[in-house]
Parts: sequence; structure tokens; C-alpha cells
Amino acid sequence: MTDFASMLQPDRGQPARTIHVVHPDAYTGWLAKQSQRIRTTVAAHRLTGKPGDRAVLPGETVDDWSMLLVCNEAVTSPWRIASLGASLPEGTYRLAEGPVGAAGLGWMLAQHQFTRYVKPDATGPRVLFTADAAHIDETVRLAEATALVRDLVNTGASDIGPADLEAAAEMLAKRHGATVTTTLGDALATGYPMIHAVGQAASKDRAPRLIELEWGDPSHPRIALVGKGVTFDTGGLDIKPSAGMRLMKKDMGGAAHALALASLVMAAKLPVRLHLLIPAVENSIAGNAFRPGDVLATRKGLTVENTNTDAEGRLVLGDALTKAGESNPELILDFATLTGAARVALGPDLPPLFTDDDALAADLLAAGIAEGDQMWRLPLWNGYDEMLKSDVADMVNAPEGGFAGAVTAALFLRRFVPKGTAWAHLDVFAWRPSAKPGRPKGGEAYALRAAFAMLAKRYSR
Repeated sequence: MTDFASMLQPDRGQPARTIHVVHPDAYTGWLAKQSQRIRTTVAAHRLTGKPGDRAVLPGETVDDWSMLLVCNEAVTSPWRIASLGASLPEGTYRLAEGPVGAAGLGWMLAQHQFTRYVKPDATGPRVLFTADAAHIDETVRLAEATALVRDLVNTGASDIGPADLEAAAEMLAKRHGATVTTTLGDALATGYPMIHAVGQAASKDRAPRLIELEWGDPSHPRIALVGKGVTFDTGGLDIKPSAGMRLMKKDMGGAAHALALASLVMAAKLPVRLHLLIPAVENSIAGNAFRPGDVLATRKGLTVENTNTDAEGRLVLGDALTKAGESNPELILDFATLTGAARVALGPDLPPLFTDDDALAADLLAAGIAEGDQMWRLPLWNGYDEMLKSDVADMVNAPEGGFAGAVTAALFLRRFVPKGTAWAHLDVFAWRPSAKPGRPKGGEAYALRAAFAMLAKRYSR
């Protein structure tokens, strides 16, 4: 596990190299104030003050040097100095201009490595000194939660099945004094029939289950976090092509987000009664796989005509959302790698937010802007609810035609949420298709920091 705490330390005047972060608009004025030696060095580098320009600046002695970075990222951006966190030599550093602020997060995450299958880079830590000592612990926790999502999603499906998600929940429970309950076997088949149906074709060691974690004072406001835990998705009998199946190890990305958010809530000791639910399955193919045309029972009592076995995520979430609602929470958040339609609409970096609660939407969107972790609200358009009609059951899981796929998936989920309960659904990609500073290609957390900031604000002591 990456030792993030060693990378961000209180500034007590220790020796450290200086990092100059200069906005392009301020570059000319900054350069004019520097010594002739530095101006000559900058000229030798042919810098013009455009974003991304950087140079090693000479100091007063041979061994002394500082770093210049021209950057147009906002001061509030976590990624402002992330490129330096990954590239500077090991050692100690401090910013010359202004506080570290949110940039400490990107500095740490730039140094995180996923090393389950490869040897780690032997480079030692790059330590950043910050005057914001009061926020160090929280920033470290955000880095740890983000790394948890990345590591879980990056892990190959051969090494993470439903039982491994259960083990991850138990590890968090042990750390924070929570309790874990798991339902599987006959109890799952009768109590959570959609979860059972989706996962029943998997091998015995990958049997489907509902994982629940409870934490906090029962007298505090109750909130539920639900995460889609499909540890691998073949598409079922509606099998995916090889290109579509290649990244389906990430189909448990919603569960990874929910686990990480739960860890943040518990570590911050928010005054809530937390209920985490992860329907964990592998959508496999065997003689007992559920079929197109099957009519599925649900925990809520509705019937669902299964029109596509590759629309399985909403099925397992339906039973989990029903269970979450039975405890009368005042808020439910669910995370799921649910639809390709969401990516077509908004791309990989901007997860759609669905909710009927305007106040909740406003809080989440505001937190996303403040944290540099944005999302975009899409409509729960009631006019499309009729697309879920079935000729033989209460509803279908996947309407024909392919229109508004992300919206109809959210409308499906809404049918399993108690009326009057504040609920938001986040259709996250959980994957970064190309690298950016502090954000390598691979598993990624989206809207995690925003969701936690919203909860921390709502439930501050």
C-alpha cells in the first residue's frame, strides 16, 4: 500500500527545494523580477510562458536549484502540480507562491503505483511541505480512497470475485469497527432473486452474494451507499464481443466507489448511521445461466422481463436498492458502471448524475465544482418511463430501440427506491482511457471526492 502520509508533511522550515508555479498570464511579470542568471537559464530553455513550460533554475551554489512550472490550472485544482509529483527526483519540496491546498492530492496520487503484477519503481518519495497542516490527514484519506478504487478496478478478474469484494468490506469493517453481513445460497435465491439469477451461472467459488456493512450510532441519520459489484461481465447469453469484454474486470467499479466512500465516511467519523450494500456477482455463461425472455421475481415484488442478459447491473442494483430502502434511510447514493450510453453522451471523464431531488442535485454539483470532481445532471424523464413496459411482466430491464439508454436505466432503478427518499444515481466509467498528470491510464475514481464533500457538509458535527 502506498504510504501517502510520507508525501505531505507540515512545513516547519525544513530544508527543501522551491517550486515556482506561475500562471501564463503572470509569467512575464514573474520573469522580470528574477535575477539575470535565472532569466538567462529560462532563455536557454526557449520558454515562452505557455502552459506546461518547465525549467530547472540555478541557485546560489552548485548544488542548489529550484523548479519552474508554468501552469494554467486553477489554484483549487488537485492536478496543478501533479506532473511534478511524478517526475521530480526524490527529495523535499515546497511551493514558493501560495498554499499547497488541493494540489497536495495530485502530488500524492502522481506517486501511487499499482504493483500487484509488476515490481514497483524504486524511486523514493517526493515530500511536499505544506503550511496547511490541518488538512493533511483529510487529503491523505482522499488519496487512499482514490487509490483503493484504482487498485480494485485494475485488479484482474481472476483475482477479484464476489468473495474478494466481501473480504474488502470486512477489512474496512475491522479497521473502523463496523459489522459485515453476507447473504448467499438459498437465502439469496429467495430474498434477492435478481442478484441470484444474474450470478447463478458462476462457479461455486464465485457464488453471488449481497454484502452489507453497518457502522455508526443508530440514533444518527441513516444513509445508504450502494455499489454495483459485477466482478466480470461476459454479457451472459447475450454475450459481448471480445472488444466489449476486454475491460469488464472494471464492472465492479461501482462497488469500488461505494467501498471507498464508506471508508471516507467512517474515517471522518461523520455522525451518520452508514449502510453499505454491494450486490456481488459474476455474470457468467453456463447451462443454468439466466436467459433472454425469462421473467424474474424481485425483492420488491415486481416482475421483470429480462430482455437482455447484458443489462444485468440494474437487476442486481434493484434488489439492493429495495433492501436499502427497507431501513428508511434519509439518503441513498448508488454508484454503477451501468451504461455505455452514458459514455456516448458525456465521455469518460464526466459521470452523469440522476436524481429527482433538486436540493441533492445542487449540493452534489456544487461539491463537484469545488473539489474539481465534476458531474453533469441528466434528466429522469418521466416521458421515457413507458419504454420500460412489458407485455408479460411489470417491466423490462432493457427497452428496445436503444434510445436514452442511460436515462431508461436510471428510471429502472428509480422503481426500486422508496418514494420520498432522497436518492442519486451516478453512472461512473471507473476507467481512464488515457493518462493525465496524477491520473494514469486504468482504474479511476469519479465523483468520489464530490460525494464525500457533499456528505461532510450535510452531516458536519
